[in-house]
Formats: sequence, structure tokens, C-alpha cells
Amino acid sequence: MVELKLQVEYCCYASTTELPLEYVALLDCAKKALAKSYSPYSGFKVGAAILLEDGTLVQGANQENASYPLCLCAERNALAVANIQHPQQKIKAMAVVAEKDDIFVSPCGACRQVIWENEQRNHAPILMLIQGPKGSVYSFKSIGDLLPFGFSGADLL
Repeated sequence: MVELKLQVEYCCYASTTELPLEYVALLDCAKKALAKSYSPYSGFKVGAAILLEDGTLVQGANQENASYPLCLCAERNALAVANIQHPQQKIKAMAVVAEKDDIFVSPCGACRQVIWENEQRNHAPILMLIQGPKGSVYSFKSIGDLLPFGFSGADLL
């Protein structure tokens, strides 16, 4: 047996004032998407925004359903809009925020896998910005940092 170890490198910014302006705008777009959340059951509002390579910003918000398995996450909604409305544009970055500013809100496993698939489609990493407690922001160079063993089409062969 060989014991292996995974390490994740990421940055934590105390506030958005430390970020480039395009990422501040991306986080602001994700925060505005919170108003579009439909979350009457959990009350847990999540907003996401995507920055495309041409500078276009795309929003997504979680949409709940009384039958919980049918709920749609903010991240996957934003990805669907980006891929349908801007199919030729690569995704440069994604921001994820929650209405509550005292928690770290990370994409769920299903969203991580779908973001991973988009990285594979784009042949490029997607920078992830995630809201942290008290206005802090966590930056990951790729969703692969949060999903180290992502499943891809190559695994089907």
C-alpha cells in the first residue's frame, strides 16, 4: 500500500477590495442574482455569476421545488444560460454567493461535476470565487481543486 496526500492551493482575500475589478463585478453580479432565487422551503438563497472570455456576465439563482430532488442549483442554472446563449464563448470565471454572509458556500458535488465538464469542454480552467464569512472571498484556480477526481467523457471509453 502507498499512502498518498492531496493538497489544495487557494487564496483567501479579506475583502473584494483586494480583487481585480472584473472579479469584483462578477461577485456583484452573483449577489444581484440572489434576488432571483426561488427558495420558499429552505430560505437558503444562492446566486452565481459567470464571466465569459468576452467580458459578458451571466447570472443564475437556485430554484427550489417541493420535491427536493428537482431543485436547481444557481451554478448549474448559470452554466445552462451561458452555454445556451453564448455557446462560442469560453468561461473564464464563476462566482458563488449566499445571502447569509457568515458562511462559506461551496458548490455541491453535482455542481462541481457539471463545472468540471465545462472545463473539459472549454479546454481551460474556470477560476472559482466563493463567498466566505464576513465578506472574505476564496479563490480557486480550477474546480479541479474542489473536485480532484472529476469524472469525464474520457472515463467512459
